[in-house]
Amino acid sequence: MLAKRIIPCLDIRNGQTVKGINFINIREVGDPVELGAKYAADGADELCFLDITATHEGRKTFVELVKRIASEINIPFTVGGGISELSDAEKLLSAGADKISINSSAVRNPQLIDDLALNFGSQFVVVAIDARGDENNYWTVTVNGGRIPTEKKLFSWAKEAEDRGAGEILFTSMNHDGTKNGFANLQLAQMSESLKIPIIASGGAGKMEDFIDVFTVGKADAGLAASIFHFNEIPIPRLKQFLHSKGITVRL
Repeated sequence: MLAKRIIPCLDIRNGQTVKGINFINIREVGDPVELGAKYAADGADELCFLDITATHEGRKTFVELVKRIASEINIPFTVGGGISELSDAEKLLSAGADKISINSSAVRNPQLIDDLALNFGSQFVVVAIDARGDENNYWTVTVNGGRIPTEKKLFSWAKEAEDRGAGEILFTSMNHDGTKNGFANLQLAQMSESLKIPIIASGGAGKMEDFIDVFTVGKADAGLAASIFHFNEIPIPRLKQFLHSKGITVRL
């Protein structure tokens, strides 16, 4: 079995790491390069840096910050936010990013997934999906940091992204984000059964048991979280030892 990955996510606004609940009530939690270096030293498998207001504000992603991250951090990292054309991705790759994450731009222009996969390889392309569900398991894809609902549906959009060449899906449940009540495991399992590419679960981590559930019930390949790591509620070394003790394959 492939090792399950633990991925701290650093949401960036104005050059600082921030965190909110359901994408609102944002507060600053520190320098992204310092935090990223700490997580790498703690045993994180990868990092994810997202410029959370780039698309909403019409800005391009933080190339200079990516260069700083690449010079300080020795584990793979993904960057996203404001990537809408091949040249944006090329700049980030040149700056040292291992993967790029596209979200709103892919929804608006699905051909971008094909173009990025063709030019850089599927392993470079993560399609992030922010979706909100109702009581009937009807999940609507949203854009602009969860602000705007679209006509796309979660499961069909994830399959289309895979078919177009995405190497991974990063699924954030807007219902669960920041609530610390556990991941959207039923939806993750449904997605896992219909896709061949890895799925990164995001939204809802609150305790170590939530990661057991996301890897067993949710069948996710990686668990992504923010505040539990930023505020040291669950230290990464302790989480990995716990997972290992429960029979989950992780890199120690």
